Amino acid sequence: MTRLPGQILVTGANGFVGRLVRKRLLDDGFAVRCLVRNAASCVQDGAETILGDMLKPVTLGKVLEGIDTAYYLVHSMAAGRAGFERRDREAAENFVAAANNAGVRRVIYLGGLGETGDDLSGHLKSRLEVADILKKGQFATTFLRAAIIIGAGGASFEMVKSLVERLPLMITPRWVTTRCQPIAVADVVGYLAGCLADERTCGRTFDIGGSDILPYKEMMERFARIVGRKLCILPVPVLTPKLSSYWVGFITPVPPSVSMPLIEGLKNEVICRDVAIRDLIPLRLTPYDEAVCTALQEN
Repeated sequence: MTRLPGQILVTGANGFVGRLVRKRLLDDGFAVRCLVRNAASCVQDGAETILGDMLKPVTLGKVLEGIDTAYYLVHSMAAGRAGFERRDREAAENFVAAANNAGVRRVIYLGGLGETGDDLSGHLKSRLEVADILKKGQFATTFLRAAIIIGAGGASFEMVKSLVERLPLMITPRWVTTRCQPIAVADVVGYLAGCLADERTCGRTFDIGGSDILPYKEMMERFARIVGRKLCILPVPVLTPKLSSYWVGFITPVPPSVSMPLIEGLKNEVICRDVAIRDLIPLRLTPYDEAVCTALQEN
């Protein structure tokens, strides 16, 4: 079932996923407004740009005025490792209050895939907490839960690329045997855009993943074969994800404030338990190797 929405807000519009969503919506003919925090970040591709800050509630009223549907694609890890959970919580609460006042009809949120429970990493717990906060709003929330997103400029892709290129021998913790379900960024954008077009996704939560379920060790080995590198991975029981996050932060160009929470989350298996979205939005899912090749071409 489709419905023609009014103006669309994209938060995080200059981010890894946000910039692609912005482009897709503009290409599809939607009226798009982008939230940016400073004038230097203004986009120049036909979207309306408006200044605002999720942590400054007074700035959000004008941002959300006249908005039918908002994409919530922001997180606070890049602003520093310490306190990102608090910043994410405050940002979501501020957004919900402003969206309620503005009469926003629905919100589409991209968060993390992972089991619930006390053993979740801080990053995944924060992503789930944000979802719970958004669901308390007066609008209908669609929550897409994704694992590792493969695409040029994405933190996970850039970390794997740097590790494979710089470390022919890796001594790793046991998290390399943890399974995940990586998904190409183009498929993520396809699902995000598809949810806008299909009202049956309103108020629902969906797991989204690619066609391959792989342990992290195999992901890195496949990546190495694609780029023509030799790679030897030696898992050891004494190296924890937290300890490994320090050397990953040192080796890769991804800021430690982003890389450390992601590495700490690798202990959690992230695979789709519910694939109902495939019936509503039938995409040709990109295989892992193809997603890597595409990302390398665009890098």
